[in-house]
Order: sequence, then C-alpha cells, then structure tokens
Amino acid sequence: MRRIEFFDTTLRDGEQSPGVALNIEEKLQIALQLEKLGVDVIEAGFPVTSIGDFESVSVIAEKVRNTTIAALARADAKDIERAWEAIQRAESPRIHTFIATSPIHMQYKLRKTPEQVLEQAKYAVELAKSKVNDVEFSAEDASRSDVDYLARIFSLAIKAGATVLNIPDTVGYAMPEEFAGFIKQIMAKTDGIEKVKVSVHCHNDLGLAVANSLAAVGAGVQQIECTVNGLGERAGNAALEELAMALYTRKDIYQVESRIVTREITRTSGIVSRLSGMMIQPNKAVVGKNAFAHESGIHQDGVLKERSTYEIMSPDSIGHDMNTIVLGKHSGRHAIRQSLDDLGLEVSDERFQKLFDEFKLLAEKKKVITAADLFALTETPDSAEHLTLNYWQIISGNNLKPTATIGLWHKNCDDDNEELIKAAYGDGPVAAAYKAIDKIIGVDGKLLNYSLQAIDHGEDSQGEVTVTVRFEDHNFAGRGVSPDIIEASVKAYLQAVNRALDKGWINIKTR
Repeated sequence: MRRIEFFDTTLRDGEQSPGVALNIEEKLQIALQLEKLGVDVIEAGFPVTSIGDFESVSVIAEKVRNTTIAALARADAKDIERAWEAIQRAESPRIHTFIATSPIHMQYKLRKTPEQVLEQAKYAVELAKSKVNDVEFSAEDASRSDVDYLARIFSLAIKAGATVLNIPDTVGYAMPEEFAGFIKQIMAKTDGIEKVKVSVHCHNDLGLAVANSLAAVGAGVQQIECTVNGLGERAGNAALEELAMALYTRKDIYQVESRIVTREITRTSGIVSRLSGMMIQPNKAVVGKNAFAHESGIHQDGVLKERSTYEIMSPDSIGHDMNTIVLGKHSGRHAIRQSLDDLGLEVSDERFQKLFDEFKLLAEKKKVITAADLFALTETPDSAEHLTLNYWQIISGNNLKPTATIGLWHKNCDDDNEELIKAAYGDGPVAAAYKAIDKIIGVDGKLLNYSLQAIDHGEDSQGEVTVTVRFEDHNFAGRGVSPDIIEASVKAYLQAVNRALDKGWINIKTR
C-alpha cells in the first residue's frame, strides 16, 4: 500500500490556540508521546518568535531521536538562521519555510508583487537547503491562489532544493471535491513534482479540515498536516486522531497505510488536553468520552449482542481502556508499579518513592485511583518550587464576604523554609485565595484564563484547574490537580507564580 506520512503541528499551530501556553517540559512531554504515537514529523515550534520557543525546539531536537523535527520559518534569512540553530542537533532536521501566494495576501499583507514573492521564495529555499537536506516549502493561503502561479512557485522551489511542497487551506475555504481537483491541477502543472513529497495543511473554519485532508489523500498527496484534538488557530486544524482512524477504518477506499500506532491515540489525546487546558467535547469523534457510549436501548441491545452493530472501531484499537484500574489506599508498591508499567509510564526508583507517598495521600481522599490519576501523579514537574503550599483555609457563605488564609513555605537564600501567611477578601473563595497569594509575593497577578475539568469519571473524581496569569507584562500558565476544587485552584496559581519566579520576572516582596 501507498504510505501516508503524518506531520504533527500540535506544538506550533496547536499552541497558537487562544489560552494555550505550554512550557518547555510540557512540550517535551507531548513530543515524546508523539514519537510513541508514530508521527513522521513533529513541527516543534517557530524558533524566531521567542526565546522560550527557541529553547523548546532545541530541547525537543536533542531528545526526540526517531522522528523528523521541523522548525517553522518565514521566507526570511533571520527566521531560517534561527530555525537552523534550534534544530541542528536533531537526528533528522527539517526547515519549514513559507510565504503567502494568494492575491489578497500578496497585496495587503506582504505588499509585494508576484515576481518579488517568487524571488523571495527561491532565496529562502536555497538558504534553508544550505543548512539541511530536508526543506519543506509552503504557499500560505494556497487554496485562494492562482493554480498557474502556484505551479510556477512550486517548480522554482523544487529547483532551489525543496523536498516537500505544502498546499495549505489556510483559512478553511476549500470544499473537498474542489480541493482534490485543485491539488491534481497543481501536481499536473508543476515541473519536477515527482521528485518531492506533496503535503496539505487544512484548517477547520467550515468544519471540513478532515474531509479536505482525506480528499487530498485521494488526490495523491503523500503527507497530511494535523494536530492532536484538532487544536489550532481559530477553529483549529485537521484532527490527527480522526484522520488516522478514517484511513485505518476505511482502508478499502484509501488503500494507504501509516506509521501511526493507533493504540496510543487515547493517551496522546488525554495528555494534550490536560497540558493545554483545552477540554475535549464529549461528542468529539474518536476521543470524546461519548464516542463509545450507548444510551439508547436499541443501541445497547445491539452492542451487547455484537459490538460491530453500532461501533465501526473498537475502543481497544485506540487504546481506550473501558475498565477502571482498581487501586486504593490498601494497594501496595508492587501493584502500583505494575499499574504504571501497564500504562507505559516510566518512573525512576527515586521518583517512585515520592509518587507512592503522594498516591497514599490521594487514596485517603478517593475511593478508587484511576489511570487518569496515575497520569496526573507522574507528570514531570517543571520549574523550581520557590513556594509550596502549607495550608489553606476558606470562610465563605451566602451572607459572608469570602475570606482566604493561605500559608506557604518559602525556600530562602539559605535554603531554609520560612512560613509566609496572608489573608484576603475576594468575590469568591478562589479569588480570595489568589489575592492572599498576591499579598504574600507582593505582586498583583491578573487572571487571564481559568479552566476547570474532571480528569476522570465518578463523584470522587479529581478536579484539574488550568490558569493563565499575567505578572507585569508576561503570561504564565499553571495547572493544579486535587479532589478539592479550591486546592486545585491554589496549586495551579502557585505553579504560575513559581514559573514567574523561576524566570526572574517577579521577585517575592514580602511586607
């Protein structure tokens, strides 16, 4: 069968979703999971945009060895040089450079003539090729570009050394049949097209990103660009999990195969959802919690008799564990270690002892510890914990002004812990707690985003809070998990504070 390559841009286009702010450790965790998932290319970021993006791309390039690592760059020397610096230690590096080709973009955004765009594209590809063998060239807003012009610029890019040509539906404008015909025309008119891979990058503004990508596969492209859970600008990108399972389930139509390990889909989706703070809608195809749920009596009867009556793919095929891992306060080290191994979670002996203690504390609050709980417990800490939570106390009621008292441990320059305590009023218990923390650090944070979700099912599920907080002119994300919503909220805010302290953007100004 013909092979389709998966180009994942969760860490670049996906992170551009409003409210998503991933740190280096979180990006690396996602990248390592994408490697397990079997994607062919990870677009790790846009290095020229910030120091943080540059550092995260560099770390991923060094740590991920079995997947091509791509860095995005505009058709500009500074961008391309910075991209090369970030990915130079990669086992298989790729520079992905782009320039807009539609009349509306050239006239109003670039303010360049078509000939000037051709020259800039040629220069960019040649410069990128002098750095790496693998160069991808994208014609931004291709679906609203002239076919003959695209054939010219793509032919030029091939001569300049491009190895992959990408045809983006940047604003989600195309219709599936139209897009397939459009691609066929480009492939027919581009000189040297047989020497390169042809790719598509589809956005979901009209809900057609997956449909357009599949139409492109039918038209003969070799690479599809996508994101986990369909994250991305505006309405997002083509969802990796939907594309993978469509090609897997309907091999009879597409006659293609890929490297995607479908049993890693559920785990990958969950990790991206938790770290990004972007909840998965219950009726989301493939990975939504209702994707394999049946409430109708007719459906239940059919599934009990034969699953294929109402399920076109099995939960097991995407790694969806329908059973709860039964662990509780009486579970021993061996049972927990075995459960971690079964989930593919690697934990060092040193880290395991701390995890075991955390497990016991959690088990006192919950009847059953689930797989989702174990994932949360094993998440890698990122910044140094300058401040840690000692205790919290809330006084609230319908006739009371919510008041919070927060006690934190602060590790001072002598490496000793000093206790810092403050109380504050707020419009609600969480707001009061955040104001008390602000009093402790002597800096007022501005809460930009607050998200709460349960990380598993049941009345004793842990709550996970994700926040984005602005200190001075810089935004920091934080995440906290606890069976108590207020405690999870405090932990999330504290993580954002610790990240700001770690970067040196704020200093504790105790009064």
